[in-house]
Amino acid sequence: MRRHAQRLLAAVSTVAALAVAAPAAVATPQTAESAGLQARPNFKVPFLCGQTWVGSNWNGHSPAHSIDWNHYSADGARDDYNRRVFASAGGTVLSSYYSTSTGYGNTIVIGHGNGWQTRYAHLRTRAVQKGDRVKLGQKIGRVGKSSALYNITAHLHYEQIHNGNVVVAVVQHVRWNDYLKRSQRSNNSCG
Repeated sequence: MRRHAQRLLAAVSTVAALAVAAPAAVATPQTAESAGLQARPNFKVPFLCGQTWVGSNWNGHSPAHSIDWNHYSADGARDDYNRRVFASAGGTVLSSYYSTSTGYGNTIVIGHGNGWQTRYAHLRTRAVQKGDRVKLGQKIGRVGKSSALYNITAHLHYEQIHNGNVVVAVVQHVRWNDYLKRSQRSNNSCG
């Protein structure tokens, strides 16, 4: 009986020692990639402060991880056409063009540093040009339904890009995993 109690005590002590040591094992040095992801800008919803927009990302959405944003009136009707689009973080406009070879239509890409970019597509109008410096919350265009390849309804197609790859977006500290549809209220340049 005493030997059984000693073995049990030894087993419990081993488990306790592993539990205490586990956090130290998790604290490994950062890789270059993880350090870059930590440098992600604090991206905001790209619309007027206080507005609530519905974002959608579905199986087969191209490219993966992109979000389509729509706004709805109080009676549930889409009313996003021609609404203002704002930079979700400050940076430099890398491109502002109408794409005839993709479905993006009027497109703006903003570089935010450390390999980070955002893309805004299907715009009705573009208010910035390549090389322009933009601030967080600056108007860059208006929601539209432009596309050289598809007949689409009005919405804003939005991507966060890191080192050339579209990544799962994080908007106002909310992670937009794939295949979601949910509402998010903008706090872009409030007050």
